[in-house]
Amino acid sequence: MTTLSSSPVGTAPAPAGKPSGSRPKRRLLGEHPLGTLFAAPYVVFIAVVFAYPIGFAVWMSFQDYFFAAPGAVVDRPFAGFDNYVAVLSDPDVWQAFGNVGVFLVINVPLTVVLSLLLAYALNTVIHARTFFRVSYFVPYVTASVAVVAVWLFLFSGNGLVNQVLGPLAPDPSWLVNSALAMPTIALFVTWKGMAFYILLYLSALQNVPKELYEAASVDGAGRVRRFISVTVPSVRSATFLVLLLATITGANLFTEPYLLTGGGGPNGASTSPVLLMYQRGIEQGNPDVAAAIGVILVVLVLFVAWLQRRFVGREES
Repeated sequence: MTTLSSSPVGTAPAPAGKPSGSRPKRRLLGEHPLGTLFAAPYVVFIAVVFAYPIGFAVWMSFQDYFFAAPGAVVDRPFAGFDNYVAVLSDPDVWQAFGNVGVFLVINVPLTVVLSLLLAYALNTVIHARTFFRVSYFVPYVTASVAVVAVWLFLFSGNGLVNQVLGPLAPDPSWLVNSALAMPTIALFVTWKGMAFYILLYLSALQNVPKELYEAASVDGAGRVRRFISVTVPSVRSATFLVLLLATITGANLFTEPYLLTGGGGPNGASTSPVLLMYQRGIEQGNPDVAAAIGVILVVLVLFVAWLQRRFVGREES
């Protein structure tokens, strides 16, 4: 005699050995609960160090905010878009964003091209490979204050570069010249930070299959053609990462103009938005205006990053 199942029509019975209550728990903790546990401290770090300050800056930019003594209860009324109107009508703000635009136009392409070329050379060199890698990495790990002292020695009015150039040296000199101050800083930042991006490209180059180079050689491709047709497309993901990191780092430019030009000189020609935020918020006591500058900067960087993702990283998505 056949016994009919009491399960509802169309409903499959639960697999043996798997309690029905395990599925909601798996959805809550993910497929790998241990991985979620390990990632939790970093999520907390991101929330505390990045998410909360950005949210607080957005809130501050819409308030008539000012510093007060710890524990003091003061009224900070809602200001609406007054801070943004003040920022967008300030010529110094436009000059600062123009300065960082000049910086990025020089720094980012140089960083991508030189890092890739040097990484390719270091990946193919046989003798003294470790020596060359260390040589490029030393400026990156050296304190900015020490490296700035060397750069000032080279590019000051009586510096080594001007002595070598002689009558061809610019007047006024590099870092006190309104037209040359920001390009000089861009060259400095490119030289100092290039080692990190070289390591990124080296990691990508070591994952390129050697069969691709052999096939290109069989087809008659020379060294330049192999580089353009094999190497450049194979490290596209690394190029997108270098573009993104160089843009974010350049948009946060502060230390170099502060130290090299004495706070953004001459006449604001090397002032960056982050340096202007420091001047407005800390030195002049207008943190609400500084927060508005920071929010605009974040929005612009996100837009540039989206463009890079759209046109450079689209094949990686």
